[in-house]
Amino acid sequence: MATLRFSFGTMGSGKSTVALQIHHNLATRQLFGLLLTALDRDGHRVSSRLGVAAPAIDVQPDVDLFRLASDHWPIHYVVCDEAQFYRVEQIEQLARVVDDLAVDVFAFGLLTDFRGELFEGTRRLLELADEHVPLQVEARCWCGARATHNARVVNGAVVHEGDTIVVGDTRGSDADRLFGDSVRYELLCRAHFRTGDLGG
Repeated sequence: MATLRFSFGTMGSGKSTVALQIHHNLATRQLFGLLLTALDRDGHRVSSRLGVAAPAIDVQPDVDLFRLASDHWPIHYVVCDEAQFYRVEQIEQLARVVDDLAVDVFAFGLLTDFRGELFEGTRRLLELADEHVPLQVEARCWCGARATHNARVVNGAVVHEGDTIVVGDTRGSDADRLFGDSVRYELLCRAHFRTGDLGG
């Protein structure tokens, strides 16, 4: 019986690495599937900060994921990275891939945005997924506590307002800015997320 599995964690918890590993393991067993991503830092690829990557289909807002899977039939699985960015309708289409095509779907994503609120895609996955799997790699805040929030840092300060989706880096410094605002993301525990404390 096919399953919709949602694996989640903060940035740096290994989501893309596990997605790539599942895709690799299944493909080497002569199973055919699709590797999908949305807004990945490397474009039409799923990439891990460990340096591994694979070509992927970039999920735009107008892509019908049930039709995509049907057009590639027969397939055995679909691996979806950055699923928090998928539209609600696309999550529902993934559930239909599982139910109507009997294809396993492995979705990976963040739980919350920079405000500490669920992404729309994440919310629908939590509502529809057969399995919810927290990733076991725990990222840490600068203070050493478990990181629970992905804070957006604009020009050196934590912000809690703005567009939900703004692509930034997790390793750059504010000194890298040439034009416009410097945007990056920092992993923080709840206490330091609330206070905006970046630790010095």
